[in-house]
Amino acid sequence: MLWRVRADLPDRPGTLAGLAAACGDAGVDIKRVRIFPDTDHVTDEFVIDTPEDWEADRIEELFGSAGGDAVSVIRSGPAALEDQPTRYVQAVREVLANPASFPDVAAHLFDADVAPSDGDEDVLEMVLGSTTTIQIRRDPAFTPVERERAAALAELVAEVLAAHRAPTPAQAGRPGEAEPEYVRADSRISALVGGRVAGQASIEVREGEEPWPVDLWVDPSWHRRGIGTRLLADVARLARSRGAEEIVLSAPSDTQAVLPMVLAAGMRGRIRMAGETLTVRIAVTDLRV
Repeated sequence: MLWRVRADLPDRPGTLAGLAAACGDAGVDIKRVRIFPDTDHVTDEFVIDTPEDWEADRIEELFGSAGGDAVSVIRSGPAALEDQPTRYVQAVREVLANPASFPDVAAHLFDADVAPSDGDEDVLEMVLGSTTTIQIRRDPAFTPVERERAAALAELVAEVLAAHRAPTPAQAGRPGEAEPEYVRADSRISALVGGRVAGQASIEVREGEEPWPVDLWVDPSWHRRGIGTRLLADVARLARSRGAEEIVLSAPSDTQAVLPMVLAAGMRGRIRMAGETLTVRIAVTDLRV
């Protein structure tokens, strides 16, 4: 039976040898080891194969008796034996193909979860373009090495998103092409071109501190013209003027325009992927109305 085990071990010669000997004596096979060094200790991650009747508490006792501290044990499967550098390369490939998949890809890469929780899991934040934050969390603490790797991955994604970012309306205009006119009516803002609707954004008023849902769409023939970015910025200010503290925008998880649009609008957002849905929560309290 495969398990993923993390433990803080003293950074001194012979520690791993002693742990390996203890595992061997107990009939536990160490399949893989990853080392995350820190200043005064080392966090090691092991994939081990134990007899079928072993439970997590017995593994914690084994590693604790061999000098391990802060031991965490998670039941695992064959995926835990995948080569880690290969996993990072595959993750980068997935994000390059679909930048909107970044939250889900990062969570899988670091064996974490993107869903919010009221528990005491450790949280890893990755910031894109200095405004957009993605959080993932898990029970074993993230090591400094993992945080550095996550930051490097976020920098790469930010560069990719910048390349996909929609141009501003001034940049997107073509010779002889009319500029969109943005018209506000109650809780809806419309982008009109020659009297036709090229895009719309609306808010749904909610009570208390609950975020206000935003419905936003742009006609496919007007994609990458900066319309979505302008609509998002305008509807966020509209929500702020009516007392909202946050707005929330949801889209299918394969929608590639959402993250570039949020970054181009220059607003602070928190992003998570849940199933087939990408959700962006944007604070609007600091916006000028």
